Amino acid sequence: MSTSARLTSTAVSSLLLAFLVAAPFGWSQDSNKDFHWKGKLNTDQTVTVKTINGEIKAEPASGDEVEVTGMATGKYAQEVKFEVKQDGDGVTICETYPHHDSCTGKSSGHDNNDRTHISYSVRVPSRNRFTGKSVNGDITAQNLDRQVTAHTVNGGVKISTKSWAEAKSVNGSVEAMMGSADWTGTLHFSTVNGSIHIGLPANTNADVDVRSVNGSFKSELPLATQSFMSRHVEGRIGSGGRELKLDTVNGSVHLVKSN
Repeated sequence: MSTSARLTSTAVSSLLLAFLVAAPFGWSQDSNKDFHWKGKLNTDQTVTVKTINGEIKAEPASGDEVEVTGMATGKYAQEVKFEVKQDGDGVTICETYPHHDSCTGKSSGHDNNDRTHISYSVRVPSRNRFTGKSVNGDITAQNLDRQVTAHTVNGGVKISTKSWAEAKSVNGSVEAMMGSADWTGTLHFSTVNGSIHIGLPANTNADVDVRSVNGSFKSELPLATQSFMSRHVEGRIGSGGRELKLDTVNGSVHLVKSN
C-alpha cells in the first residue's frame, strides 16, 4: 500500500473512531433545563406550583421574596416551557411540554416513552400561603407559617405549618402537623391507598368524621364519640363546631397532638 493510501486509511479510521465516541452523546435524548423566579407577593397571597411528573418541596424563605427553582430532565426537557402567571390571588408556576400541560392539568398520554421529570424547590415567605399540585410526585412543605394545600395522585404528602393545612392523595400517605385549628367550614384530608396522620393543637374544637375501609383509627386528643361503626367514626373534639373529615380506603387514621 502506498504512503498516500495508508494516510487516507488512517484518517478515515480516526474520523470513524471520533464519530463513534461522540455519537452516544449526540444521540442522547436526555438533557436538563433549569428555571428560576423571584418576586414579592402581598400578605396572604398564595404561591401555587403545579407539575405533572415531579416532586415539589417548599420551605421557609429567609426574607420577604418568593423564590422558585425548577429543573426539567429527560426526553422533552429542552422543550419544557415554564410559565409564571400572576393575578389577584398571587402567583402560579407551571409548565408545558409535548402532550403535557400542568397549567391546565391536561395530559394526553400519547408518548409512553416519556421520561420527562420536573422537580420544584420553593421558598415561601412567612406572610404567604402555599399550594402544591402534582400528578406523579411527592409534595413536601415543611415549617411554613401560613395555610398549605397539597394535592397529588401518585405520591405522598408531608406538611408542617404554624397555621392549618389541607391535603389529598390517591396512592400515597398523608401527613400534616398543624399549629392552628382556626379554619372555617370543612377541612378535608383524603387518600385511597395510604395512611393519614394529622397533628392538631391541644385546644382544637372540631367535629370529626373518620372513614377507613381497611385500617384502624386512633386519637391522642380526647374524642367524644357520637357514632362508632366498623368503618366509620363520628366524634367531637372540645366543643366542636368546625368540621374535620378524614377518608382513606387502605390505611389507618391517626390523630396526634401537635407541638
